[in-house]
Amino acid sequence: MTYRGRVKPGGSPDVRELSGLAITKLSVGEMDNNAYLLRCRQTDEQTLIDAANEPDRLLAMAGRDGLARVVTTHRHGDHWQGLAALVEATGAETVAGADDAEGIPVPTSRTVVQGDRIAVGECELEVIHLVGHTPGSIALLYDDPAGTPHLFTGDSLFPGGVGKTGSPDDFANLLDDVSTKVFDRLPDETWFYPGHGDDSTLGAERPHLAEWRERGW
Repeated sequence: MTYRGRVKPGGSPDVRELSGLAITKLSVGEMDNNAYLLRCRQTDEQTLIDAANEPDRLLAMAGRDGLARVVTTHRHGDHWQGLAALVEATGAETVAGADDAEGIPVPTSRTVVQGDRIAVGECELEVIHLVGHTPGSIALLYDDPAGTPHLFTGDSLFPGGVGKTGSPDDFANLLDDVSTKVFDRLPDETWFYPGHGDDSTLGAERPHLAEWRERGW
């Protein structure tokens, strides 16, 4: 089946099979949050990105004994509503950005910063710290050795612009970080997976960076 990256609340997940990693995308909750289950195809170890809501559906997707960790991309409440129940059911390790961990009511087992690595079996995610949407927002890069890069951006980058910020300074910080740490580094074919809505590629968004800066959001 062809992966489209389009999911709806209450609907079926969409699954992408890479050579080493399987990615399952599911929309949960009233705010149409995306949750991403990553499974190493060699070891079957699994990591969930954002236990946003509907823990029963997330647990059914991951399996009660099959979840090693949950990474929370940032501290906003719509991204951790299902975290406590999921951790209680599975015993999964919790991971979050160091500057956001205190704002997440479920204790964080491991805090991470720019450049840290998170293993998913034999696969590996690199932490990219993006300041602006929140102080400790993180994106997670899977640089597929057999293909193109894949980037999980939370609410820091969407098709059409960066995430919501609370001040002009926060907006400038976020756009600067996204520009230098993401667009200046990664190729156009990089596929990114946001915290809400459809996926996109960096190549589709790159021509609009100057427009985003000019409009201020």
